[in-house]
Amino acid sequence: MLTIAYIGNGKSANRYHIPFSSKVENIKIKKILSPEDQSPWDALPGVEYVKDINEIWNDSDVQLVVISTPPQSHYDLAKEALINGKNALVEKPFSETSEQAKELFALAEEKGLFIQCYQNRRFDSDFLTVQKVIESGVLGEVFEMDMHFDYFRPEVPQSSDTFSPLDSFLYTHACHTVDQVISYFSSPNKVNYDVRQLLGSGRMNDYFDLDLHYAGNLKVSVKSSYFRMKERPSFVVYGTKGTFIKETKDRQEEHLKLFYMPDNKDFGVDLPEHYGTLYYMDEAGRYHEEKVVSEVGDYSRIYQGIYESLVNGKEKIVKDEETIRQIEILEEGIRQMDLNNQ
Repeated sequence: MLTIAYIGNGKSANRYHIPFSSKVENIKIKKILSPEDQSPWDALPGVEYVKDINEIWNDSDVQLVVISTPPQSHYDLAKEALINGKNALVEKPFSETSEQAKELFALAEEKGLFIQCYQNRRFDSDFLTVQKVIESGVLGEVFEMDMHFDYFRPEVPQSSDTFSPLDSFLYTHACHTVDQVISYFSSPNKVNYDVRQLLGSGRMNDYFDLDLHYAGNLKVSVKSSYFRMKERPSFVVYGTKGTFIKETKDRQEEHLKLFYMPDNKDFGVDLPEHYGTLYYMDEAGRYHEEKVVSEVGDYSRIYQGIYESLVNGKEKIVKDEETIRQIEILEEGIRQMDLNNQ
């Protein structure tokens, strides 16, 4: 049994964590830090809600704390958890700087503790499907991939007249997509940055376009904008023998927002209209155009991996060096944006 506690009782914990940790056999939620008297989220039966964080630090039954608070508090709370002898799972972005990340990983190693970033989108349906197609070999040698994470939410940047790295679009969204790239293709040899504040310097960062370059002329482009009324495809993969286009994103978040939970058998499952399209030439030179049944995404696989690491001693799903490299890329993106604004 792995006994856990949540620091934070908001949308992050209740929408993006608890429905998935609850799916894993032998994980038990004992406590949730909830400083507010009233919460819009229903209380979980059998779980103790506390207002004093020391009730978590001093509970010897709690083996893992999950930090699901606003990003500005992630580093301080993660450090506090380690100092108090607790293993920690930290919501993304893991920290503001790579130096903070290195400090946390070093502290965990010194104390013989586990700390990891919650990179649940490694288990997005669209990303898993892309891997399946690439590994089938039907595309030949892959030399280019475009990834898009678009919205049409102009009210978000328009309502903000200040800038903070941890609240930027780069930190809050590239922390998903850049991690996906690093997890599959490893650390890039070079990164080109186009990070903007479309509404002007000093305002929220609301656009980014990163090109991650690898050996063999492979380029992976990660692009996002708050001003895309018509979303671009989630993934487009180009190879020497064909192309794969996945128009739509993973549906887990869509279902969670509708309070359609993971205990439903069709939770997050793509319908035929969501399937990607594969275009390729076979060995005989014949053209093919086929739909590819989507893989099933499942964010509980992160929690299953954490259970395996803490209880059975298996390797972390999200490696320390992957998290550090991701944050280095985010840091440099903001630095490049600032330089371009001068």
